[in-house]
Amino acid sequence: MEHIKSDLKKIRWAISLVIIGLVISGLTAFPLLTELNLMSGWVANDGDLNPAHYEGMAHWILKVREGLDTTYASYPFIAYGTDWLAFAHIMIALFFILPWMDPQRYVGVLYIGVVCSLLIFPLAFICGTMREIPIYWQLIDCSFGVLCLLPLWVAIRLVRRLA
Repeated sequence: MEHIKSDLKKIRWAISLVIIGLVISGLTAFPLLTELNLMSGWVANDGDLNPAHYEGMAHWILKVREGLDTTYASYPFIAYGTDWLAFAHIMIALFFILPWMDPQRYVGVLYIGVVCSLLIFPLAFICGTMREIPIYWQLIDCSFGVLCLLPLWVAIRLVRRLA
């Protein structure tokens, strides 16, 4: 009986990591331009925000900031798309509350989470290539799939042990 309580606690911890990660990802999708302005201040030398003067990650951050700044200035409604992206992350997090409460009954939600985590890879590499996203940024996007996959795998393994 004691190992069941211990396993249930570990399962809830693993699922909580997924929920927290999804909520944080969602919340950070709302203020994109503000975040990029902050990051630009860290990577830019002496306030020089021209992406052409930089390489690698600094170039990419400044280029994305410039693109959002220009787009939002002329078409502020474009940000509404990322507002929905943020909302979707938070809504997806809510689905993991069921397996958090009753992991054996709702283990299927965890398997769906695994599939979604794996599907991040083809999405990042196919759409990232089509949208001219640098490979290192595609790999950063893929890391979210890995970071979600690990606690889900642990939770599924422990749920199997409960049965």
